[in-house]
Amino acid sequence: MSNSEQPPPQDPESLGPPPTPFDHPLFLPVLLLAGLLWFGYDGWINTDPDMLEHQTFNRYGFGVLVLAFGWFGYRGWNEWREDKDNIRRNSPPPDSSATP
Repeated sequence: MSNSEQPPPQDPESLGPPPTPFDHPLFLPVLLLAGLLWFGYDGWINTDPDMLEHQTFNRYGFGVLVLAFGWFGYRGWNEWREDKDNIRRNSPPPDSSATP
């Protein structure tokens, strides 16, 4: 067995702390989507007379968040796909003798 077939196992402590949900590449786009829905509802759907004085602010906020969501959503999606492909590429192939 040569060294090029499998990388040497790494010490779990040398990898650093385990990832949290905040480390996921799509965390920020999900937050932006929630804000987008909030501003969109208040800007175009809500008919409460007390909220109509803030309608322009909500519509501008919606526009800004559409742009931010598009940019960070695109980058997050690509990073997530790249991470997923790296995991698939570095994982060992399934054991064919285990299937019946």
